[in-house]
Amino acid sequence: MRIRVPFEQVLDLPPPFALVTLREHSDAFAHAVDIASQCGAGTLVSVGRFDLAEFAVVLEPDEPLRTARRALYAGMIALVDALLAHAPPGKSVTVDWPDAIRIDGGLIGGGRIGWPGITREDERPQWLVFGVMIRTVLMSGEEPGAHPLASALEQEGFGDVGAAKLTEAFARHLMTAIDVWQADGFDSLARQFVQRLPRWPGVVHEIAENGDLLVRRTDDNVVRCELLPALKAPSWLDPDTGGPRL
Repeated sequence: MRIRVPFEQVLDLPPPFALVTLREHSDAFAHAVDIASQCGAGTLVSVGRFDLAEFAVVLEPDEPLRTARRALYAGMIALVDALLAHAPPGKSVTVDWPDAIRIDGGLIGGGRIGWPGITREDERPQWLVFGVMIRTVLMSGEEPGAHPLASALEQEGFGDVGAAKLTEAFARHLMTAIDVWQADGFDSLARQFVQRLPRWPGVVHEIAENGDLLVRRTDDNVVRCELLPALKAPSWLDPDTGGPRL
C-alpha cells in the first residue's frame, strides 16, 4: 500500500526506496510515522518545498528499542556525507550531538527519530522513522546578519543544490551507513559519527552501547550524555515555526 499525494517531484532513489510525495504544507516526519506500519522499510516521504529539504524514511530494525534507536547515528552520518558531497571546498559540516547540523558554525537543520510509543525498551520496534529538515534558503525577510548563528545552503555557496539533490544523496549514503553497521558492527559506525562532532583539544568522544555520548577529558573525567532524553525534542527545531531555529 502506498499513500501518494500528486506533486511534480521526481527523485532518483536507489531501488530499496519507495517514494511518497507530499505538498509543501505537509509534515514529512508525521506522515511517515502515520504510514510506517502500512508501507514498511524503505518508504521515503518527501515534501516539495522551496526553502527546506524535508523528508523522512521508514526503517525496520532487527534489535530491541534500547539499541535500535542508534539508527539516529546512521541517519546523521548519511546526512553529513550528503552535504559534504555537494559542499564548496573548505566548508565545515559538523553535528551538534545528537541531532543538529551546522555548516561553518551556522545552524541549518538536523535529523530526528521516532518509534511506536507502546514499544518497551527490550522489544523490537515494528518500525523507526528518521526525519530530516535542512534549510536551503533563509526566508526570514530580515537584513543579512540578523541571525548570525543560522544559515542555509544558499548562503553557504551550495549553488543549485536543492531538496531533490540532497534527498537523493542522503538515500545513497544511508545505504552505505547501514551496510557499515551490518558488516562491521555499531562500533565502526560510532567512530564515524564522533568524527563529525566538533573537535576540542584534550576531549575524546565515544558512543556507548546504548547510544549515550561519553565525553572523556585528559584528566580522566568522563561525562555521560543520555541519548533518550535528548531525543524527546529535536534541539534544532523551532516548535513555533515548525522549521529550523534562527
